[in-house]
Amino acid sequence: MFYFYILECRDKTLYCGSTKNLENRIKLHNSGKGSVYVKTRGGGKIVYSETFTSVGDAMRREIEVKKWPRHKKLQLIQN
Repeated sequence: MFYFYILECRDKTLYCGSTKNLENRIKLHNSGKGSVYVKTRGGGKIVYSETFTSVGDAMRREIEVKKWPRHKKLQLIQN
């Protein structure tokens, strides 16, 4: 399985990503090794995720949602 996820950083910004192992990815983010963006914001928590059968589908979803404005991402999280 592959995942698209939205992580809410400690400063309340939203980070979109994709991964094969969601649990490991959040651990990496919170240890400061996941991405520079999240590292500079002190880590965070996953507030939304979707499951896919291929890495390509998960990455396409990540690319799609990254282009959205913040309010649209918040709507997705709340639904």
